[in-house]
Amino acid sequence: MKKRVLVGMSGGVDSTVTAVLLQQDGYEVEGVYMKLHDKEGYHEANFAKVQRVANYLDIPVHFLDLSDDFSVNVYDYFVDSYRAGITPNPCVFCNRTIKFGKMIDFADTIKADYIATGHYVKSDGYFIYRAEDSNKDQSYFLCEIQKQVIPRLLFPLGNWIKEDVKRFATNISVLEDIATQKESSEICFVENSYEEVLAKHMQIDMTGETIDTAGNVVGTHKGYMHYTIGKRRGFFVNGAHDPHFVVETKPQTNQIVVGTKEELEVNHFKITQINLFEPLLDFDALVKVRYRTQAVACHVSIKGDRGEVILKIPVFGVAKGQVAAFYQENRLLGGGVIY
Repeated sequence: MKKRVLVGMSGGVDSTVTAVLLQQDGYEVEGVYMKLHDKEGYHEANFAKVQRVANYLDIPVHFLDLSDDFSVNVYDYFVDSYRAGITPNPCVFCNRTIKFGKMIDFADTIKADYIATGHYVKSDGYFIYRAEDSNKDQSYFLCEIQKQVIPRLLFPLGNWIKEDVKRFATNISVLEDIATQKESSEICFVENSYEEVLAKHMQIDMTGETIDTAGNVVGTHKGYMHYTIGKRRGFFVNGAHDPHFVVETKPQTNQIVVGTKEELEVNHFKITQINLFEPLLDFDALVKVRYRTQAVACHVSIKGDRGEVILKIPVFGVAKGQVAAFYQENRLLGGGVIY
């Protein structure tokens, strides 16, 4: 008897090729399109592509409206984090609560054995590993998913290179336009900039003081929500000759703290909301403090629901609210939220 797999389909090339590959591998495939937000025209266009692929594969496809869950668990968290002066990572918590949370719940209702997505990661059913394509590897974004769902996850693109995925889709005539379409943005509900999203909910343009790390007022800025840790433009520093970087935001006083690159350097930080795929309390690992940063060696010590990370090599731009993902070689150990 064929194993049934529910494929999260977005209308993009990665999830489309995922569905094709799983059917070729002998799975009984069903698709699901998840509506996560209310961007006008967005879902109609994407679901039409999903439906076309489903017709080509002769598989059923479901339309799942998760916009209320997404709003509470992802969108509101995104807005509230910036309001509080911290830098959120919405994709990490969308994966935990929606794609590998609510999607699993829906898979249960149709008695699917597995769920699959177009993420570039590998899994052996016990752990998650970095993808073959290091430029597209998305394991970082899965560091907070629940351990118990891993045995039910399939990632057909883990061994593929992105260009080969596009080439594969281009060779199937009905998929050719999907293969050549523009890549979607990293955060699905952000069209141009995160400031545009925030401006719908609050006043973000509020001239304030720029201060140095000693607390001296050295200039002005246009409102603390415009700045994230490491930003080096968009504020004024009196008489500055060397580049200055944002090292902290102070939402209560609408101030930003700026310093030199050396003052942006961090050699330790603390984490909470710790999620590990095996019981570890005191261990050496590699850590990524943002998606597009290199992993660096560290030592992690965990006590209760808090942890401390000591870096063997200092890094720049460590931001409260961002996620630290831990690895041993290519295996993802889990992660925690920097605070």
